[in-house]
Amino acid sequence: MNKNLFRQYALNDWMNDVIEELKFSKPTPIQTKVIPEVLKGKDIIGQSETGSGKTHAFLIPLLNQLDPEKSETQIVLTAPTRELAIQIYDEVKKIMQLSKNEDVWRAKLIIGGTDKKRMIEKMKEPPHIVVGTPGRILDLLQENVLNIYSARSFVMDETDLMLELGLIEDIDRILTNAESNIQVMVFSATIPEKLQPFLKKYLHSPVYIKLDDRLAPEKLEHRLVALKHREAADVILIYQLIHPYLAIIFTNGKENANKLVEQLQTKGLNVGLIHGGLNQRERKRVLKEIQQLKYQYIVATDLAARGIDIKGVSHVINAQLPKEESFYIHRVGRTARAGMEGTAISLYNEDDIHLVQKLEKKGLTFTFYDVFKGEWREAKAWNVRQKRQKQEDDAESKAWQQVKKPKKVKPGYKKKMKFQQEKAKRKIQRNNYKK
Repeated sequence: MNKNLFRQYALNDWMNDVIEELKFSKPTPIQTKVIPEVLKGKDIIGQSETGSGKTHAFLIPLLNQLDPEKSETQIVLTAPTRELAIQIYDEVKKIMQLSKNEDVWRAKLIIGGTDKKRMIEKMKEPPHIVVGTPGRILDLLQENVLNIYSARSFVMDETDLMLELGLIEDIDRILTNAESNIQVMVFSATIPEKLQPFLKKYLHSPVYIKLDDRLAPEKLEHRLVALKHREAADVILIYQLIHPYLAIIFTNGKENANKLVEQLQTKGLNVGLIHGGLNQRERKRVLKEIQQLKYQYIVATDLAARGIDIKGVSHVINAQLPKEESFYIHRVGRTARAGMEGTAISLYNEDDIHLVQKLEKKGLTFTFYDVFKGEWREAKAWNVRQKRQKQEDDAESKAWQQVKKPKKVKPGYKKKMKFQQEKAKRKIQRNNYKK
């Protein structure tokens, strides 16, 4: 029998039993770092990639310290999307069931898209654990249905997405309803600079745990395929030869997602669709169908895919590349998980080259591909040479504009002007490369 290495944390006997029921024997790296700090009551900034075990890194120690004798809210867990909140809540319920505390502990899922009146009726007794999205939690606080002043721990999951969605203001207003010394934990794959004012305001001497400097999974291949004025749907059909177990196709925005699904379905491909425009019932139905392996391809937006855990993704296809590096990292991180191999295929045009260059500077390696006679073949970068030549010509022209012409012509003035032009050109090229 394998030794349960979680016992080093001196958890309650019932929690050790739960951990064994969950088939956990060895903490993941993020759990090793986070669990002891949570037990000490420390504020935490936890940075690790998706799928690293961070949910149980905070759930195990927090639930271990729950006092069911106190009829008050003790733990608040927030997530940016309904789907992610539901996933966290399901893990809380699982621990409650395994611990035989289901009739003693009260946990409430507070998200939009549900019957608010019915939810309020169920809040007559304060929940020990609150799991939800910031907007709906704030609603119940403002209506005096929920009181979190007694809460000792507050968790924000996928915090960078909270920032992107403009939810930090809601979190700010929620925390004004809590004790000033509440334990605050922030978990995210990236910690954007714009988050710093919030962290300084609410976290007191936080422990910063940065687990992994890798930009993307090691066993992930990054392929670039030129659109060459073709429709994304036509290119994706050509690439059916990849035979994915499950592929997520990303688009920029729900309008593009709807259009792509319609095009692919017209061409005979069976595709699922996930984006923020679907109502709660539709999203639940599609997620259930995904779990039942009804689809080989799922078209998704960044918002929807960040909030759900889709298992078994062998390929990620970017029908349109995103504008930000962090979005690319989050997209491709849906595959090559838990040591498995994966492939990210991005359809690109010349406007995307800046993003590719930025990612290359951070250490990613891209290979250009296309299909010839039904087979994958490495290809030359399309339009990159023309674009670079255009940048060279533009830099040349702009540099001459910056050269000051002398009022009096002296010997060697042409050489001096050329030197100034070359200096200005190098500066322009450096700035172009940084963009």
